[in-house]
Amino acid sequence: MKPLRFNNILLTFILSIFGGIVGFVLIYLFTGTILIKDRFESPHSLVLDYYSHINSENKSNSSNNESFFTNASWSFQPNFGVDFTTAAENVVPAVVHIKTTYNAPNYTLYDFIFGTQPRHTTPVMSAGSGVIISSDGYIVTNNHVIENAEIIEVILNNRRTLTASLIGRDATTDLALLKVESTNLPHVKYGNSDFIRIGEWVLAVGNPFNLTSTATHGIISAKARNLNILTDNLAIESFIQTDAAVNPGNSGGALVNINGELIGINTAIASRTGSFVGYSFAIPVNIVRKVVADLVEFGEVQRAYLGIDVVDIDSKIASELNIKDIEGVYISRLWETGAARLAGIREADIILEVNSHKVNTSSQLLEQLSKYRPGDKVEFLIKRNGFTRHFTATLQNKYGNTELIRSEIVEKLSARFEPITEMDKQRLRITHGVQVSDIYRGILAANGVRKGFIIMFVNKKAINTVSDLKNQLENPDGKIFIEGVYPNGARAYYAFNI
Repeated sequence: MKPLRFNNILLTFILSIFGGIVGFVLIYLFTGTILIKDRFESPHSLVLDYYSHINSENKSNSSNNESFFTNASWSFQPNFGVDFTTAAENVVPAVVHIKTTYNAPNYTLYDFIFGTQPRHTTPVMSAGSGVIISSDGYIVTNNHVIENAEIIEVILNNRRTLTASLIGRDATTDLALLKVESTNLPHVKYGNSDFIRIGEWVLAVGNPFNLTSTATHGIISAKARNLNILTDNLAIESFIQTDAAVNPGNSGGALVNINGELIGINTAIASRTGSFVGYSFAIPVNIVRKVVADLVEFGEVQRAYLGIDVVDIDSKIASELNIKDIEGVYISRLWETGAARLAGIREADIILEVNSHKVNTSSQLLEQLSKYRPGDKVEFLIKRNGFTRHFTATLQNKYGNTELIRSEIVEKLSARFEPITEMDKQRLRITHGVQVSDIYRGILAANGVRKGFIIMFVNKKAINTVSDLKNQLENPDGKIFIEGVYPNGARAYYAFNI
């Protein structure tokens, strides 16, 4: 009887442990689902993915090792054993050919003298690539692929043609989001660009020279490249550099890892001839993920600021500033009421990490900050006087608060407007106005107005809000005279009829 009693006790003990583990897992899964459902009313999967990604980063960075082996276990094979066929089969059907058309006005001397609209236009067509990222038809591409477009056509891998609508775009990252009305489309899953490594095999898929569904391969040559090719003053450049062949027409196409996961959007090449000569560059997918989520949820990108000016540390800077180790990013200036100052960060501090991600250049710092929105709390590892400390900063918007920005579209002008910042008011010595945050094909673009222009007066009436602007556009005779200033201080005047 004793052995039987012992066996019963042992069996009961084992079943208790097993039951506890199962119960814990079920509670964890159930609770996680409820938390997500409570936070969002009807989120799109692309928005939900962004929050899930950010939440997982904030909870723990212990998943780095798991991602390393999950995403890169193939790399332990000899190079000649790498098989790209599965990745290509999964990705090629989800990369589309994008064709755009717009009518360029033919201005004459008469038009310039008398301010009239040109009577003739010339159709201009261009082409590029795009990546389907959801089964219901969301497509990410480069902003420069669809810029100025009046008609956007998307040609699927099966040669089916659909008309796309523009959901939103962001010049600071050179990204745009399109939507086609279709279902059950093949799409590419997101990877994680934080864990890519130099030397890792990648596949580039796009439509170079109108050669549809072309795949090329190479390795990651470098990370966090800043090329200064984006003209926007607030541009974020932290490109993945590869030697996968990319040519004109590849812009907006997919850069994927050996598992077929999207790790970047191909954007540019370094070339003196205009064709591929060995270097191509892609926007990291973690920037893409956030921009897409913002455009789906808000129609515009929510940019977060730490409120600092920084300098990359090299041997010369280290010697001049008496810095012992060449690591991190040096803070040269703090904004007066910026997030960094409010968090206790000081000038001459050195940023070593952002939420446990190491940063050694300003482009790496911008890449990490670009993943967050105003109001997000981010932890920084700071070196001060040789000692390291952790600081938590609540990131702000460009107006110096933590609110999400919602600009307004004025249909008559085919442009989006937002208030001007206090910093711009002081710098430009103005007291009122509204700024063009984005501009589409329409009357402002046709008259040469550019993004960033601040409208101060319409028909001699001061403009303080977007409502003021809309009211002044209701001029019975349709004649509009606009006065304002550009961010560089240049005054400008425009006259036209609406």
